[in-house]
Amino acid sequence: MELEGEVISIIYKNDVNSYTIAEFETEDDMLTIVGYLPFISIGDSLKIIGKFVEHKSYGRQFKIDTFEKLMPKTLGALERYLANGNIKGVGEKLAKRIINKFGDETISVLRDTPLRLAEIRGISESRAKEISESFIEKWEVWQIVGFLDRFGIGAEYAKKVYDLLGINAIEEIEKDPYILIEIARGVNFKQIDKMALDLGITYNDNKRVESGIKFAMLSDTYNGHSCSKLEDLIEFVIKLLDVNSEDVEDGIINLKAKGEIVTKEIDGEQYIYLESFFDTELEIAFRIKRLQNAKNMKKISKIEKELKRIEEHSEITLSDKQKEAIKAINDDNVVIITGGPGTGKTTIIKAIIDIYENKGYKVVLSAPTGRAAKRMTETTNKEASTLHRLLEIGKLDEDNMYKKITDYEGAPIDADLIIVDEMSMVDMFLMNCLLKCIYQGTKLILVGDEDQLASVGPGSILKDFIHSGEIKTMHLDKIFRQAAKSKIIVNAHRVNEGEFFLSKEETEEGMEEDFFWINETNQEKMLGQVLSLCSGRLKNYGNYDFFQSIQVLSPTKKGMLGTKELNKSLQEKLNPNIDGRAERASMGAIFRAGDRVMQIKNNYDIYWEKEGTGNLNGINNKEIGSGIFNGEIGTVTKVDEIEKQVEVKFDDEKVAWYEFQELDQIEHSYSITIHKAQRKRI
Repeated sequence: MELEGEVISIIYKNDVNSYTIAEFETEDDMLTIVGYLPFISIGDSLKIIGKFVEHKSYGRQFKIDTFEKLMPKTLGALERYLANGNIKGVGEKLAKRIINKFGDETISVLRDTPLRLAEIRGISESRAKEISESFIEKWEVWQIVGFLDRFGIGAEYAKKVYDLLGINAIEEIEKDPYILIEIARGVNFKQIDKMALDLGITYNDNKRVESGIKFAMLSDTYNGHSCSKLEDLIEFVIKLLDVNSEDVEDGIINLKAKGEIVTKEIDGEQYIYLESFFDTELEIAFRIKRLQNAKNMKKISKIEKELKRIEEHSEITLSDKQKEAIKAINDDNVVIITGGPGTGKTTIIKAIIDIYENKGYKVVLSAPTGRAAKRMTETTNKEASTLHRLLEIGKLDEDNMYKKITDYEGAPIDADLIIVDEMSMVDMFLMNCLLKCIYQGTKLILVGDEDQLASVGPGSILKDFIHSGEIKTMHLDKIFRQAAKSKIIVNAHRVNEGEFFLSKEETEEGMEEDFFWINETNQEKMLGQVLSLCSGRLKNYGNYDFFQSIQVLSPTKKGMLGTKELNKSLQEKLNPNIDGRAERASMGAIFRAGDRVMQIKNNYDIYWEKEGTGNLNGINNKEIGSGIFNGEIGTVTKVDEIEKQVEVKFDDEKVAWYEFQELDQIEHSYSITIHKAQRKRI
């Protein structure tokens, strides 16, 4: 549907991506519009293309797919446009005088004969030129949206392009289309490359080759790597660009000469870093050593007495290794506590909190994900926050996250001792932000298992810290008696030691039946085993209801036993549509009430509601907010064909509504990948 009208007021505008909610007046109606509207102000005339949707709380809205900015078609609209601060130096009174003077000629005067503005009393020739230049600039800026749209690049990127390239953005892009690759992750290299080739850039042009190299290195960072192996990089770029190795090698030399990349030999192999990644690694090393070498201002003089007090007045019994770890924390500013499951890391954390808070010190707990922070809170009875919340990083521009986060300068953390759990999931940029916010003299305790999955972001911080030998590290390897009753924990340690799972003969009396090894090589039979376990077989060993306490993990998305096919099979087994419920197909999946789903991208703008825990003056204290984030899991509670929405209730009781065209933001979570499980939020 296509409508024309005027922006009357702006209710909400996201400064990062220009997502906007506004009141829009057409000839026949006043309506609410929502969508990405960069460079749009009150008084602008627009042609908008999209569709009407029904919002759960705000009612009927027009959701914009694309738009075009129009010259105001009436003198009243033009006066409002000029009067609302769109043009530098023009307010309400002057706008009225300009319209009264030039009438229907106003636009041509502003654009083509600006000196005529000086005919109005109070406008000098220099001011007339400024007004004209501001008018033309505003008008040219929005053309960036239309230019990018021709190449399939959405309006949400237009503001980023303008912020970086300014008023001459179109000219700059036509000279070097590859500059778009560094602006946003969502830009497709092949798309930009085709644009460049169509504009006449040759296959082995320096700009093309260098941009291909940088794109390849950025792609590596999205897979968790902070650098690229030279020979692998060359091979990838040759295939990407259809050029020869000499072209790629020359491009690497040129980028190095310009300071955009750094080469480094590691264990006899040549590696290539993007400059910001290399600088971040150096900065982490510098900051961690400086913190480590600072004066130990929080050392407790009679630590043995404190250890004895804990054991006498609490339920904690410390092993010699745990006492050694606590003493190391007392003696050093930076300490790593590492070990597999059941080795007593949590007991050490609880003891540290007790000891230091007893001495009047402030202890701050944090973890990289919401799930880890919640578990930390539950095990210590002390609030833990995510690192993003602790550092007040807030809403990052994720399409350009690494460039933004390198410029981060946070406020110092008010703490005497900071404990970070699940350190294996902390990437290099988040670690650098943390170190920037720690006072010299604050103790930093890093807790984690280096054998767990590495961070989703670039860098293996915990593993690299441990292997460097530069930071005091306490390795816990003894499984405590209570943990040793769990086959899961025992087998996890056996795998790390290169041993096979416990056999029946090795299973000790009293061990929990929480681990089963099913040896099967036929895929169809393996699928049958999974479906049987999930649909009731596990209830023989406990109260295992699939929708409450079972999660299927797979290392891959593809194949019969990948998450995509597993989700279809599990849905058909556990939530078949035998009663004619409403359902909606999207991206090869079918959504119906009862489905388990996961949010797969951050959406800061989606509205949600959450029922309160009680009543205030007879009114339920309902909580409302916005934002559903990557990894949050919930259940479809309703598919509404009339309002064209899917309602999802998340595990933390938030209820959100997805329009049918927004269903690409969620996917079934009967089965999820192991990496998604790592990031799962509760």
